Amino acid sequence: MANILDFLPELMGEEQAYIGGIIREMENDRAQQFAHVYRARRRDPQTILLVALVGFLGLAGIQRFLVDQIGMGILYLLTGGLCAIGTIVDMVNYKKIAFEYNMLQAQQIMNVLR
Repeated sequence: MANILDFLPELMGEEQAYIGGIIREMENDRAQQFAHVYRARRRDPQTILLVALVGFLGLAGIQRFLVDQIGMGILYLLTGGLCAIGTIVDMVNYKKIAFEYNMLQAQQIMNVLR
């Protein structure tokens, strides 16, 4: 049985609980593989927030490109972050945006490891 704190100590809150549920039943070597790939693919919520702040400098939408939402990224880029309102909403919801992306990445990694 793998312990989340042994493999991914940097995770916090909901993400830690979600990933902990995934790797709880894994053997240590498989959990190590998962942690290595997940760490490379995951997006830090602080990065999403900082990139959303860049949206006020005229490069709105980069945070959406980081989480593979290409259509929304292009829309934000062409509309100035939907007149800055979308950028403000993303700055408020940055943890949710990162968590949803990271959950999807964890599911994809699990499918590959099976």
